[in-house]
Amino acid sequence: MHGWTLFFSVFGVVFVAELPDKTALAALVLATRHRPLPVLLGAATALTIQSLVAVAAGQLVSLLPARPVHAFAGGLFLLSAVLMWRRKEESEEDVEDRDGQSGFWRSAWLVFVVVFLAEWGDLTQLATAALAAHYASPYVVFAGSALALWAVAGLAVVVGHRAGKMLDPHLTKRIAAVLFAVVGAALLAGAR
Repeated sequence: MHGWTLFFSVFGVVFVAELPDKTALAALVLATRHRPLPVLLGAATALTIQSLVAVAAGQLVSLLPARPVHAFAGGLFLLSAVLMWRRKEESEEDVEDRDGQSGFWRSAWLVFVVVFLAEWGDLTQLATAALAAHYASPYVVFAGSALALWAVAGLAVVVGHRAGKMLDPHLTKRIAAVLFAVVGAALLAGAR
């Protein structure tokens, strides 16, 4: 497989695998609480770096033990759920700050960290590593994988932003905490 055929094959595999993934869920949930541009920027940057790591590492990434990676990610999601549940409601000043520059970069950084950690050792990262190891076209594999991840993150941000506008912020926070707890519990259960 070469050129465009490989690109579209990688794009299709990664796009379909990422749609129901915890990383897309994280971007969607974060988009309900933050403006869309910093969420998209943070998610796209994290996913680009993870794709680069996967392609550069090739088969080495696919050899990482799945259990500790899932246990760590599950614990991170459970911790995020607890923190989200206990977080105080935002005041008007916080909402105004969110629209300013410091709020933009703080949101982008938060999303970057959450998405970067959620994607580490993920199925799509391992698939990208395997594809890079199998085909001698690291640039094409990277481009197909990164663009597929960006597309899913973009969809998640659009859906999350719209849901955030329609739902009560308190309810959104509670739903996000429950979803993060479910993902964390599932990851921990799969790590056993």
